Amino acid sequence: MFVADLVRHISLPLQVDFVRVQSYGNNTKTSGVATIGTDCKIDLKDKHVIVVEDIIDTGITLAKLVNHLESKGATSVSVCVLLDKVFRRVVPLKLSGSGKCYVGFECPDYFVVGYGMDFAERFRSLPCIGVLKPEVYQQ
Repeated sequence: MFVADLVRHISLPLQVDFVRVQSYGNNTKTSGVATIGTDCKIDLKDKHVIVVEDIIDTGITLAKLVNHLESKGATSVSVCVLLDKVFRRVVPLKLSGSGKCYVGFECPDYFVVGYGMDFAERFRSLPCIGVLKPEVYQQ
């Protein structure tokens, strides 16, 4: 949802593609291992890439993705993130080339859902961001 709203406000020519990277599965804590499930279809060689993320937590998933995009020949990799959990970072934020980081908001230590973010593939389609009550995920 965030990427769709963002793209509607960009007047420059651009290409949009999606990569599925995950490290959570059905849990609220990262597994510590990020895996790429679906790769991009656009040729990234010599392109400036902006990764649009709903949330950065530990940084593990993003680090894996930036390395992957570099290996595909991207000239630079920037990051645009809606919510940043800076205090949870275990891997330093990595950019590539002349990449920059654009942050919407710093997020406190809550498990948030909605506006594209999910818990076990649920709550993703909520039109707002909400805090998931612990009793929902501690079952």
